[in-house]
Amino acid sequence: MLNRVILIGRLTRDPELRYTTGGVAVASFTLAVDRPYTNQQGERDTDFIRIVCWRKLAETCANNLNKGRLVAVDGRLQIRNWEGQDGQRRQTAEVVADTVRFLDWPRKDSTVEDLGDDDFFDSEIEVPEDDEVPF
Repeated sequence: MLNRVILIGRLTRDPELRYTTGGVAVASFTLAVDRPYTNQQGERDTDFIRIVCWRKLAETCANNLNKGRLVAVDGRLQIRNWEGQDGQRRQTAEVVADTVRFLDWPRKDSTVEDLGDDDFFDSEIEVPEDDEVPF
């Protein structure tokens, strides 16, 4: 049997990081994924899919992602059931991520700490002349 989901989309809000009572990190966010076809009005519909990450991946996503970032998520579909405060049975579908790949650079106004100085993104790369290339 196979349960595999691959999605590419943009975060609708910053990831929410929490810890279980056992100290295990868990992060959740919602991914906006456009459908590959247009509706009768000529517009693309969008699905909003809940993503859950665990442990080190959760901390990495929470520290480096924010609203609007483009990511690829590879994981499995999970259906959870629970009883709400009103006594009604509830059900939700979510993707438990195995990997999350960052597909774009953070915006200049973001607060990503681990990626270094913002001047890096503005720097120009000097390309040597053809006769200076050693290969």
